[in-house]
Amino acid sequence: MSTLRITDGQVLLPDMRVVDADVLVDREEGGILDVGRDIDADADETLDASGGLVMPGLVNAHCHVAMTLLRGYADDKPLDAWLQEDIWPAEAELTAEDIRAGAELGMLEMIKSGTTAFADMYFEVPTLVDAVDEAGLRARVGHGVVTVVKDDEGAQVDIDESLSVAREYDGAADGRLSTAYMPHSLTTVGEEYLRESVAEAREDGVPVHFHANETTDEVDPIVDERGERPLEYADDLGMLRPQNFLAHCVHVDESEIDLLATRGAAAVHCPASNMKLASGMAPVQRMLDAGVTVGLGTDGAASNNDLDMFDEMRDAAMIGKLAADDASAVAAGTVVEMATRGSANAIGVRSGVVEPGANADLIVLDLDAPHLAPAHDLVSHLAYAARGSDVRHTVCDGQVLMRDREVLTMDEAEVKERARTHARDLVARAEDA
Repeated sequence: MSTLRITDGQVLLPDMRVVDADVLVDREEGGILDVGRDIDADADETLDASGGLVMPGLVNAHCHVAMTLLRGYADDKPLDAWLQEDIWPAEAELTAEDIRAGAELGMLEMIKSGTTAFADMYFEVPTLVDAVDEAGLRARVGHGVVTVVKDDEGAQVDIDESLSVAREYDGAADGRLSTAYMPHSLTTVGEEYLRESVAEAREDGVPVHFHANETTDEVDPIVDERGERPLEYADDLGMLRPQNFLAHCVHVDESEIDLLATRGAAAVHCPASNMKLASGMAPVQRMLDAGVTVGLGTDGAASNNDLDMFDEMRDAAMIGKLAADDASAVAAGTVVEMATRGSANAIGVRSGVVEPGANADLIVLDLDAPHLAPAHDLVSHLAYAARGSDVRHTVCDGQVLMRDREVLTMDEAEVKERARTHARDLVARAEDA
């Protein structure tokens, strides 16, 4: 057995207590072996956590990682106009090489800001799989399906690709990669396609991930045409199952919250994107109170505009209080759990906690920065004050991906330059089309 020992720091335990402890990791199996001050083991590798906090790596439960290429490209627009006038035309020009460049930039950003696992809905999934493998992160990925602008043949091709990559790549990257069937939303995929493809995914044991109730424009047409709420419609289609997870869930009513809780499907809150696109304020505390598993995601960098989950925690706590009209809602410990164990549970990975048996997906947060002093309450600091730039080390599956702010699995300068080149060429093609 080859081991890694993270030494001389404080550790955030699953119950949100902070204790002085070391963490011992099995580098070969990628799991946590022990947590404590009296670990009796000679490790093959050590990480210095002195003056720092060892905590679970953050889990970004919904993003479109290659959209880093469109960061800042189209801002200050409502969702429908933003998609139809800017994003979809640009995405029509994407190549596999573009997506690889954007995905690498996004993963570099995530490693440097303390995210060790993410769920991604986009295109050219084989390209993304290779990038995840090389970067060393953990991910659940899928091909996003849209049928509303396609003929029957084109729609079926899209669906077949999503189901095919979900079957083929599950377990790739030495088991760090899992998959899902990912129809874009209840309004962008036709009912006949959803009914058949979701049943096929269920037969194969493949989770389903989709956008739901992000804006009123996604809710009203279903209510008007069907006389039922969107998540009632989704339930009829078999899309609310324990392993399935839904992005946004901004405009859900009490009946839909009860459905999520009863069926065991998870919601992924994306507060920054929801605020920027003026989509609304999700009733996060009401969902939590009802027993819904709620994770946290950044959405794409084109609508955020970063992939820093520490920013997302702060946004979630702040907007959660406004939505509930209650300063005690979505408290610090709650939002930290959403970004770790909640997101991990939502996307179905054994991460998000520092305890024996869990995946060794860990980060060390440097506590020396002025904005983290004084240390009255470190959990409060994680929610309200910490930044991705405070992350000193990043570990995923027992492997050190970043040591002392140096990313070891990627060439940072090369990744950034390649992304700049592809972004510039992509925008030029889109504007010439």
